[in-house]
Amino acid sequence: MTIVVTGATGHLGHLVVEALLRRGADPAQVVATGRDLAKVADLAARGVRTVASDYTDPESLRAAFAGADRVLLVSGNEIGQRLPQHTNAVEAAKDAGVDLLAYTSIPQADTSGMQLAAEHLATEQVIRDSGLPWVFLRNSWYLENYLPQLPTWLEHGAILGAAGDGRVSAATRADYADAAAAVLLDPATTGGTVHELGGSSAFTLAELAAAVTEATGTDVAYRDLSEADLTDALADAGLPRPYAAVLADSDRGIARGALEVTSGDLERLIGRPPTTMAHALADAVAATRAA
Repeated sequence: MTIVVTGATGHLGHLVVEALLRRGADPAQVVATGRDLAKVADLAARGVRTVASDYTDPESLRAAFAGADRVLLVSGNEIGQRLPQHTNAVEAAKDAGVDLLAYTSIPQADTSGMQLAAEHLATEQVIRDSGLPWVFLRNSWYLENYLPQLPTWLEHGAILGAAGDGRVSAATRADYADAAAAVLLDPATTGGTVHELGGSSAFTLAELAAAVTEATGTDVAYRDLSEADLTDALADAGLPRPYAAVLADSDRGIARGALEVTSGDLERLIGRPPTTMAHALADAVAATRAA
């Protein structure tokens, strides 16, 4: 069974390929695709076939998917451009006649109301309309969305957000990647399944701040802002204002419960409890101190 992983030159896709190999996939039957093959040279050295492809280049996608049995479409990161890019990939998968197309989406894509969910929901519909057997892997937030900010939190003694008391079921990229690998390798996966994926221990941003305080000995508080004020703060920190607005909107989504996942699907798929915020934070603190 040949499995193609798109976006393997990015963090999540690369981890999916690693998880496939760790779970026993034949490297010769795994294809890692992306724009910069230098970023997958380590996978090529392990026997994985690497193919250059770009979501904006349909011919490159058709070449990458040729002969594939299963394809994982890792969602692109160009907000506002993802639907046409993903559509190119879906059409290429259909042309290749793949047996299964898996897609990394967002929790509750059909009811979320978050700006980030719109392109995911539209992509899900394109996939449904394609007639291909499909699986949606609706990943909640990555813990890595938060933890690289640790030095800034410690410097300013604050975590800024607009999430109120909303809880987020964040997990590590590696856990989501392992779940994707499990689905792709399972011969019982036949399509038509939605997996709502998230960490088993959801937390508020105030709880995150308290955990940072305990782990570092430095007082860090959570400052809850309005969506507009958070947008301004993120833009003042150097983020492009449209992107800052999307992040602030995502925090309001957390406040509504849009990123809290209670299905247990992630733990079931990976066969173990997902990495907790506290454990990942301890690793981040150790890395920060080592640096």
